[in-house]
Amino acid sequence: MKRNVMIIGAGGVAHVAAHKAAMNNDVLGDICIASRTLSKCEEIVASVRKMRHLKVKSRRIYARQLDALDIAATVKLIKETGSQIVINLGNAFVNMSVLEACLQTGAAYMDTAVHEEPDKVCENPPWYANYEWKRRGRCRKAGLTAILGSGFDPGVVNAYCALAQKRYFDRIDTIDITDVNAGSHGRYFSTNFDPEINFREFVKVWTWIDRRWREYPTHSVKRSYDFPVVGEQPVYLNGHDELHSLSRNIDAKSIRFWMGFGNHYINVFTVLRTLGFLSHLPVKLTTGQEVVPLKVVKALLPDPKTLAPKYTGKTCIGNFVKGWKDGKRREIFIYQVSDHKKCFEEVGSQAISYTAGVPPVAAAMLIADGRWDAKTMVNVEELDPEPFISILDEIGLPTEVKELRPDSRESFDGTVRSLDKELADSVATVTVSAADPMMAIDPKLQAEALKKICRNICK
Repeated sequence: MKRNVMIIGAGGVAHVAAHKAAMNNDVLGDICIASRTLSKCEEIVASVRKMRHLKVKSRRIYARQLDALDIAATVKLIKETGSQIVINLGNAFVNMSVLEACLQTGAAYMDTAVHEEPDKVCENPPWYANYEWKRRGRCRKAGLTAILGSGFDPGVVNAYCALAQKRYFDRIDTIDITDVNAGSHGRYFSTNFDPEINFREFVKVWTWIDRRWREYPTHSVKRSYDFPVVGEQPVYLNGHDELHSLSRNIDAKSIRFWMGFGNHYINVFTVLRTLGFLSHLPVKLTTGQEVVPLKVVKALLPDPKTLAPKYTGKTCIGNFVKGWKDGKRREIFIYQVSDHKKCFEEVGSQAISYTAGVPPVAAAMLIADGRWDAKTMVNVEELDPEPFISILDEIGLPTEVKELRPDSRESFDGTVRSLDKELADSVATVTVSAADPMMAIDPKLQAEALKKICRNICK
């Protein structure tokens, strides 16, 4: 049995994880929140106490200041706190430093995203092979449990793939992972998590088709689908962390990832990128000072944590899986729906942070009781998915499974056609006003404008 958890990071996802860990501290023990900004850690602790989420009152929840890039300092804090499980929810730049500290202390390691280097984006696939998997031998030799990508995507969607393979299919043909946020935060523009990490992942689209890696331009392949609860939503083919391990661990011909983006997001993103504001490389000003454009954009955008109070609507994240069972073709949609308002009422968070913050706590509980204490480095799909999904059902992220009729209107078609055909169908149209910029996020006005454009085209 492993006890005592250290959560590294103090953003929206760490906020959720702290609340959920406190609600399950009979299994997890004491909880330390550690990050560079001590005040943010203390705010999380105060929030947990205010909402009375400590299940066992005698267990500790406390804050510590930590630069997670400092390996020696991280080693020292893990030892001082007696933390046997480290949930790394800092940005993706600290992964290797935290993993090294865990290797030196024997604490189990978990994260929710692939490691990145600040001066590199969307490296050649598979991304895990560039950093994490190089440490697998050391983890195995040390008997260290390291669970990679234990959020929702990556994380839960990986477990959905393993569940499909274990329970629903004899042979899998294709997997299409879809992530849709049909909520509204009321701001002109904002990302739902760290803007720097958010924008960096949209530089290139690496996807797994016909058992090989293929690259496509960003936001060039679009589909529209009538999802459960959230309705008709546009999704775009995207590169994403989970594809890089799933392509190796799940036997499927094609595994693709699709993310939902409204026309307004596509418009703002395209303008920012075209003007160079999304560059991760420094530029020199006429004053001689160097700045990184992407960091400037991050500083100007709202902190994702501040979106929660007024967020409305729902998210829908899941996997369309096609294949064969008992000699017959089969298609299912394994998915989860979360409500922004309900997430805020429960833990003071919006649903994006909620869906990312709950799963690592479920995984930590499985490490603590031994069921996922793998004593080596693994991705989520390499573990038994059923106890993970069972705990998620109990602590806030219930899974649904919908049987679909193959080749019917309810089937999701993720087949990528020639690029010229895809580009013709991926155009985003948005009406804007210099006098009233908020017009761009008004769904009724946008729908009316689109109808008007369609009528003019038909003439």
